[in-house]
Amino acid sequence: MSSARIHGLDTLRALAVTLVVLHHYVLFVSHAPTFGWVGDIGWVGVDLFFALSGYLIGNQIFKATASAEGLSLPRFYARRFLRTLPNYWVVLALYFMLPAFRNGASLVPAWEYLLFVQNIGLMPGTAFSHSWSLAIEEQFYVLLPALALLGAWFGGSVRRAPWLPWVLIALLVVAGMLVRAALWRDVVDGQEYWMRNYFQFIYYASWCRVDELLAGVALALLKNHHPAAWAGLARRGNLMGALGVLVSGGAFWFFLQDRYAFPQTVFGLPLLALGFALLIVAAVAPGSLLQRLRVPGAASLALWSYAIYLMHRPMSVIGARWMEAQGFGPASLAGIVSSLLLSVATGWLLYRLVETPFMALREQYVPTHAKRSPALRPPAVGAEKA
Repeated sequence: MSSARIHGLDTLRALAVTLVVLHHYVLFVSHAPTFGWVGDIGWVGVDLFFALSGYLIGNQIFKATASAEGLSLPRFYARRFLRTLPNYWVVLALYFMLPAFRNGASLVPAWEYLLFVQNIGLMPGTAFSHSWSLAIEEQFYVLLPALALLGAWFGGSVRRAPWLPWVLIALLVVAGMLVRAALWRDVVDGQEYWMRNYFQFIYYASWCRVDELLAGVALALLKNHHPAAWAGLARRGNLMGALGVLVSGGAFWFFLQDRYAFPQTVFGLPLLALGFALLIVAAVAPGSLLQRLRVPGAASLALWSYAIYLMHRPMSVIGARWMEAQGFGPASLAGIVSSLLLSVATGWLLYRLVETPFMALREQYVPTHAKRSPALRPPAVGAEKA
């Protein structure tokens, strides 16, 4: 495995996990505006993860399906599951075995977690509720490569009909907006339990949360099947980054006005997806500021981000409860720092003890998702990892 990393993508991953951790600290620990507007808007870190996943996984799939080696679905799934399942199963076991992890909340049936369908109709406040986003990502990992291969097998390849994938992406974005609009009017507008309904039927639902994943897939499609257009964007990496900050900032402001309103529910997520897509272009564009920027600690946070995401919520609650017993409240500097450090440290431990060995097994037994093994060649510098 190449040790080379793209600094821009590391920065975005580190930003995503930081935003989520801060938001969940406010939501589940301090119950106060501990980090100001950053804590309020931190939930968008999940959407940034979606956009990154769409780009990275889409890039792997489109590159493989267009190559002479081809894409092997069994190998692709084996590599994905070796990457995601071990950490997830360990943390899931801890939730079922240790009451402290649940903090008095209930779990959905185990089979829903095992099949990654726990996000469907998920009740807010459930223990391990932040796994809703992992369920959507796993659903995406299963569906996208199969759809890409079906398109190639049944004559819908990008080369024969280059417009077709773009029409499909546009239709899916519009469909998501229409579904959110209909659901908002049915389960949010004027309803007694409107906030619970918003999360249960809109925010957690797979069919309402495809915008950022599709934005990442669109970038991957552009890169692999429209190289001239991609090169034109990459040459303007700093401009894409500036536009990405502007659009993302506008989306943040939009949501901070009223996260649950009809316009934000329908139009906010596509706006957020556009902003994050522009930032991803800037992150991988050769020579751009974001691509070259090395933020201290970002590479490590990016590497541990999946494990931190899994561990941070229960550990921050447990850490804050212990610190409060020592006389340091959750809004105190000591309480905040200790809980956040505990979240990072336990995430690192999960990464070292579980994720690292299974990634080594993956490289040993499933080193590629290609149908036919390519000729041996040195790893590309700056290879994008997922």
